Amino acid sequence: MRVQVVLAPNPGPFTGPGTNTWILSSDDCAVVVDPGPEIPEHRETTLHALSSFNVVAVLVTHHHPDHAPAANGLAGHLGVPAVGPSAGVDFSPDRLISDGDVVTCGSVDVVAVATPGHTSDSTCYRAGDALFTGDHIMGGSTVIVEDMTEYLNSLRKLRETGLGTLYPGHGSVMSDPDAVIGDYIAHRLEREAQILGAVRAGAGTVGTIVEQVYRGVDPVLHPAAALSVEAHLRKLEADGLVWFPGGGWGGAVRATP
Repeated sequence: MRVQVVLAPNPGPFTGPGTNTWILSSDDCAVVVDPGPEIPEHRETTLHALSSFNVVAVLVTHHHPDHAPAANGLAGHLGVPAVGPSAGVDFSPDRLISDGDVVTCGSVDVVAVATPGHTSDSTCYRAGDALFTGDHIMGGSTVIVEDMTEYLNSLRKLRETGLGTLYPGHGSVMSDPDAVIGDYIAHRLEREAQILGAVRAGAGTVGTIVEQVYRGVDPVLHPAAALSVEAHLRKLEADGLVWFPGGGWGGAVRATP
């Protein structure tokens, strides 16, 4: 099995150097994981990298616009199915994939691993001891989380399963996956403790919590941080530790007695 990357030219605060489009090949076959946004230059570079392979599928980890929109066009050009866990604004899978489903590429089985949390449809793809993580785990960064309880459970699901390498949707390849996953879990639990501490100290809105807990983070990222704060607060409410009805940046929160 061989893995190569084609980096999409869409760098930014939320995409890092850009979206990693991964090409996994075995024998003369290949699959594409996360073809990225619809950018002609990126499409041509990806097609060039695929020119010596018999492509069997274009896989998508989740519906976000930096991962999925190029899938249908690329798959149609290659005459293969676009495969993903759900539809999005700019993505309509030819084949829906669920936890445990398999796409065979040469002598390698690529297995879908449902990892909800970042999004409800977040899906990783495992090939041997390699895992293509999309935005579930990112190189050099944490991720925005929609559902913190599911996200932590999805991280724990991957630990001690014999993984050797993580291929993220953004950033560098990671070795020692169990250590990386452990760091991710520890970071989230540390953030949870900081958020709960801020609420107990009197922070009464999501925005106030963000400004206190994420004080050292570039303010351009504060709206994104607020989404993860809300996810933490929903988990803390389910745990009976805060009252939080939602409401975005100005959403009220208080500690429970």
